[in-house]
Amino acid sequence: MSSGKKQKKYMSTTYPVKIQASRSKGQQPRFYVSFPLALAAAIGLEVGETVQWELLERGELHLIRPIVPATTTKRRAAKLDR
Repeated sequence: MSSGKKQKKYMSTTYPVKIQASRSKGQQPRFYVSFPLALAAAIGLEVGETVQWELLERGELHLIRPIVPATTTKRRAAKLDR
């Protein structure tokens, strides 16, 4: 990039999940998306925390955490050499 502007770099790790449905008699089906434990641990997601979806396009959703708790670790994890 020659314009001198810095571009944000995002860590890209994918966690494929399948949409699940719960069907109760006489009710519309409800859809569920599981949240991978490794991803929850990486961002410090807690049980009972409120999150919301932001629809950007038909193929892109963002998960928003309106309240992000402070980190509880004292130091960052070591980077892996690859």
